[in-house]
Order: sequence, then C-alpha cells, then structure tokens
Amino acid sequence: MTYDLVVLGAGPGGYDCACEAAELGLKVALVEKDKVGGTCLNWGCVPTKLFLGATHAVEELAGQARIKVASGEIRVDFAALQKRKEKLLAGTRKAMIQRLGFLGVEYVEGPGRIVSPGAVEVRTEVGDETLHYRKLVVATGSRPIFFPGMEPDGKAVLDSNMFLDLEAMPESLVVIGAGFIGLEMAQAAHRFGAKIHVVDAMDRVAPAEHPEVSKALQSMFKRWKWDVRTGVRVASVKTVDGKAVLTLDSGDVIEAEKALVAVGRGPVSDSIGLEQAGVTLERGFIKVDGQLRATDDIYAIGDVNGMIQLAHAASHQAHYAAMHAAGRTDEPYASGPVPSVLYGAPEAMRVGRMPSDLKGSDCKVSTFMLAANPMAQAHAATQGFVKVIWSEGRVVGITAVGHDVSRLTTPSTMIVHASWTRDDIHRIVFPHPSLDEALMGALKAEQK
Repeated sequence: MTYDLVVLGAGPGGYDCACEAAELGLKVALVEKDKVGGTCLNWGCVPTKLFLGATHAVEELAGQARIKVASGEIRVDFAALQKRKEKLLAGTRKAMIQRLGFLGVEYVEGPGRIVSPGAVEVRTEVGDETLHYRKLVVATGSRPIFFPGMEPDGKAVLDSNMFLDLEAMPESLVVIGAGFIGLEMAQAAHRFGAKIHVVDAMDRVAPAEHPEVSKALQSMFKRWKWDVRTGVRVASVKTVDGKAVLTLDSGDVIEAEKALVAVGRGPVSDSIGLEQAGVTLERGFIKVDGQLRATDDIYAIGDVNGMIQLAHAASHQAHYAAMHAAGRTDEPYASGPVPSVLYGAPEAMRVGRMPSDLKGSDCKVSTFMLAANPMAQAHAATQGFVKVIWSEGRVVGITAVGHDVSRLTTPSTMIVHASWTRDDIHRIVFPHPSLDEALMGALKAEQK
C-alpha cells in the first residue's frame, strides 16, 4: 500500500507529525519499534516528573520546617509510585493509539528500514510488511550515550532508563553528568533519602545555563549536603561486590549503592537504511536543509537531526513537517525562541539569548530577587532570581532559578518572541500576589 506520508518513530515528534498530517487529509502510516510515546513518555520527561511530583511535598515540608512553622515527616511509597507510573503510562499509550485509529493513521509495530526509494520494510510479529511512501519523516529520536569505562551494566551502574525502572530507590547514588537529566533524577533520589554524589567534567553544574543560575543551583545542593565535584574526569565506573565504584582520573574513589550515567544522548540513526537513501549523516545526526529535509522526499525531525534535544522542539518541527508535506507551506522552518526547563526544587528556566551569546554587542541585564516575592516567601523558598537580558532596548532572553519558576516559561517565551521594550511592560496587568510579579519586577528593574 502507498501512503502520502510514512513516519518512523512514535515519540513526541513522530506521533504529533502523524496526527497532524492525517488531520490535513494525508494518508499516513506510523512505525514504532518499541512503545508509542518514545523516550519522553516511557523513560524520560514524564516518569521523571511523576517522581518529582510525588515527592514535591517532601521539599515543601523541609522549607516550612526551616522557618519553624511546620514539622513532621512525609513518606512516599516507592513501590506504589512505580505501580502508578506504569498504570498512567499504559493508559496514555492506549489513548494515543486510539487517537491514531480515530484519525485513520495506520499504526505498525516493529523496526522499520528503508529498503528502496519510496519503500520502508517493517519487521512485525506476523512477518515483514512493506509500506510505500511519497514522503517519509524520520523521527527516531535519541538514546543515552556513554564514554569508554562508563558503560551501564544493569547491576549497580545504570542509565536513565534503568534508573526509572528500579524496584527500590538506593540509599546512595553517584550521578555522572550534571545536566538536566542527572540533576532531576538526583533530586528525586534525594527526596527519598539517598546520599547524593554528582561528578562532571565541566566546571559547573547545569553548564548550559547562565553561570549565576549554576551558582544558585550548586548553593542549594551544598545546603542539601550533596557531594558535588565539577571539573573532574571519570576514569571508570563499575559494579564491585554489588556496589557502584567510580574512579576519577585523580585516583579518588567514590562508592555508592547505584551509579547513574547521564552524560548525554546521541541520535538513533543506524540500521534504518539512511545512507542507501542518500541521507547525509554528521556524527550520526541527520543533516537537514531549511525545510527540515534530508532529501527531496525525506524529512528528519526531533533529536535525530541534532538541532535541539527537547520534546517540545520535536513537536514544533512535527507541525512544520506535516504542513510542508501537505503542501501547506513553502516557507523555511523557523522555531522562534525555544525554552528549556530544569524541574524540581529549585527549578531553572531559560529562553532566548544569554549574555554569553551577545559578546561584542549591546547587552544589559535587569534582575529581581525572589526574596522579595510574596509567593516565594509563602513557600519558604526565597533563594533565586529572575533575569532579563536586553539588547538595543529590547528583551532578547529571560532566565530564572528558584521556587516554581517553570510557570514563568510560557510568558517569558512570548515576551522574548515579541521583543518587548520597557513600554510594553505597562500594556499587561500582572496578578498580585503571584510569582509572575517576579518576572514583572525583573522587567522593570534597573538595567546594568
């Protein structure tokens, strides 16, 4: 059978692309070798947030206890949490597949591979099935990557997928990699009482963020008595007598019940016939043009094209690919400002350009400290700030760290997208009391 569009990969990008293309009237097939929803739903964004959400009250109580207005203890049943996670994820997958059926999308389970121009072969449980296509979208996502000596063994040394499937939270955890994945999972383990060690070769935690955001995060981790070591290199990590033993290049050794290796993710682009289809790969990522095309009839969206590894970026690219494949747009793809968020307590968010991106040009920064915000005060979580980055009198970036700052992400993205000036501040009424007032305060603060 010939389809207008075949999509390889049913993660956020592939699933959304298939649904939107079907809504635009295209005949669509969606191929997935594992579970619909991809990494984000099954082994990443969503289960991590379920862990953080279930344990949020632990950190909230700790804050109120610090100011001596509350006391007590919160115990989270980890086994019950895992059961709830599996139930919610299974229910979501079922609903997603039902929607595909409602839209008329052919959902095919099994690994797919391009076998000839315009043809994908899928190895299903009942035999090989060939899907012919006019257009193809590759949305195969990414997988954890590991440096030599840091490969997970599934015993005491784990990757992020394995960590989220643990039957019990360890009493101690060493996290290799101080990016968002490692820090979010470390926070979840911390709330269950685990002793946390974090190591990273970079000179600070959350190295992609504004340096003052990293400093604020590290200050909080120090308060929690985490053992954080930055600017160090790992020689090896392995299971010894049932424990994770990490050895640094310096010879120092860290032992913990489990180790989580979270040093990054690489594209899933092998074994799907891309080279034979004329697709160019660079370090495994699919090279695309301004229309997200790898060839005239093959698109690549999401993590696999190397533009940005965020689920919402993949979904945004999915919309464009569906529109372009349906002949609804000829304009080049433009994402606009793409926000990122570190969840937990504290949280961090960023959108647009930071001062380091504006070297040699006019750049000013205005700041509001959360210590002066009534909602941060109410939650006994006054550490942190909101920073607005200005260039030539317009807002080009916003970042924040502290209590619940993820809720500032969408308004911040809209402000950066609209390139606000100081006059625009007064066109909007900010509610009081609210965390949003911290954003307003940063917009109004003196620019330095």
